[in-house]
Amino acid sequence: MIEPHAPARPGTQPPWAGPARLPVRPGTGRFLVLAGVFVCAACGLVYELELVALASYLIGDSVTQASVVLSVMVFAMGIGSLGAKRLRWHAAAGFGAVEAALALIGGCSAMALYAVFAWTGNWGGLWAQGPRCLLVAFSLAIGLLIGAEVPLLMELIQRIRRQDAGGAVADLFAADYVGALVGGLAFPFLLLPFLGQLTGTLLTGTVNVVAGGCLVLGLFRRDLTRRGRWLLVIANLTVLGLLASAAVLVDDFERAARQAVYGKDVRVALQTDVQEVVLTGGDHGRPLDLFLDGRLRVSGRDERRYHEALVRPAMNGPHARVLVLGGGDGLAAREVLRHGGVRRVDIVELDAGVVRLARHDPALAGLNGHVYDDPRVHVTTGDAFDLLRGVRPGAYDVVIADLPDPGITASTKLYSQEFYGLARRALADRGRLVVHGGPVASRRHVFWTVVATIRAAGLHAVPYRVGGRASGFAAGPDRATGTSRAPRDWGFVLATRGVAPGEPGLEPGLGLESEERAAERTWVPGLAASTLVHPRY
Repeated sequence: MIEPHAPARPGTQPPWAGPARLPVRPGTGRFLVLAGVFVCAACGLVYELELVALASYLIGDSVTQASVVLSVMVFAMGIGSLGAKRLRWHAAAGFGAVEAALALIGGCSAMALYAVFAWTGNWGGLWAQGPRCLLVAFSLAIGLLIGAEVPLLMELIQRIRRQDAGGAVADLFAADYVGALVGGLAFPFLLLPFLGQLTGTLLTGTVNVVAGGCLVLGLFRRDLTRRGRWLLVIANLTVLGLLASAAVLVDDFERAARQAVYGKDVRVALQTDVQEVVLTGGDHGRPLDLFLDGRLRVSGRDERRYHEALVRPAMNGPHARVLVLGGGDGLAAREVLRHGGVRRVDIVELDAGVVRLARHDPALAGLNGHVYDDPRVHVTTGDAFDLLRGVRPGAYDVVIADLPDPGITASTKLYSQEFYGLARRALADRGRLVVHGGPVASRRHVFWTVVATIRAAGLHAVPYRVGGRASGFAAGPDRATGTSRAPRDWGFVLATRGVAPGEPGLEPGLGLESEERAAERTWVPGLAASTLVHPRY
């Protein structure tokens, strides 16, 4: 509760706010304080973005994770601002302590969150929500400390030269907002691509503690007792030592955490411009697995079953011109090329790194039959939605949507009514569209939303399901799902723009456990179509 007080007469000063004894001129001191505000604001926003990005990667559903982090952090900032009122009597010492704590907690937050996910994410039981609880705890702690900065910095800047509250707030917030802009741009364009999430956050913590310590010990050291100065020096050096030690060990930590998540069979691990790509197995008789941002996209145990079920029904008709959306691994194209009469296959893949692996990695290239050596295969790197907007009407006989599961936020627009409307325009008169709609048994609502959306785009749709999916790593949008709850089937939708398609006609002799009619038994009535402005996954 805010305590009521009478407004002070102009020119009066609180008893604790006497002029500071500075080693520099007041104008220079004021500039240095505003520079400190700038740096601290940049660091604070990096912590915020890091939590959002890492939580989206580890847990899934970026919209939910961003909402949780931002709302909890803003709430905590308000509580922190109220709590800092009691520190104004010792603004310099309080600010130094806050920055040291913020640098330690914020700088180590990424490693701690990753460690909990990697080593305890599959425990289940009471700890099934452990990563989410830790995310909220870090958001709360960082928000409390960031909120405490502004009142203390306001007190420090007023210690240098008193001015009206409106002018001081304007100067402080201007530096704060500009710093937030720099931090917000530095995270995606500098820290993340060049240093990665773990090292980037540790570096941010280092900058944070150095800036806070230099501001207090260099400019306001006379406000601290001799004992207070030594305590702050020791605290800052301790934080710097911990952050430096973590930075030295970060590569070993990341390898160990990756093995804890994927097993000890990791053969390739790289961070592309789009996502993290991991290949496990593929040699000495071990099945190859491809993970994109931690989600299983290809399993050597059952990929043939999946891709035959995806491609074969759509190829039952004219198929001279085929468009594969996604499928940069080349496996869907491999199935397409097994059919005679194919003259051209266009693959649209967002991540050029996946295409390079599919071309040059011996195990993955062997699995896809070296399709990229076939002159009929042409690859375009880009967004599938944008490409469809530029495709001439009736350009393709078959469109195959081999995309990540619906429900992953980045994929939502690729399961929208607008997207299927563009696909419908790209199809020839007797053209066929096939869509991977996610598991049917475990995510009925999502699957039937895909069906409703395709029908809303003016296409005739026949859903079907294929069982026999190998158990293992969860492949859906929620990475926190344990392997015991991993999907056991795939759901597909075959659609045409003309006469309604017949049954998919999957042959038992292919080794496919076909359940063409089983999907209908899971029907969820009354579902609305998903659109760009109203996603429903």
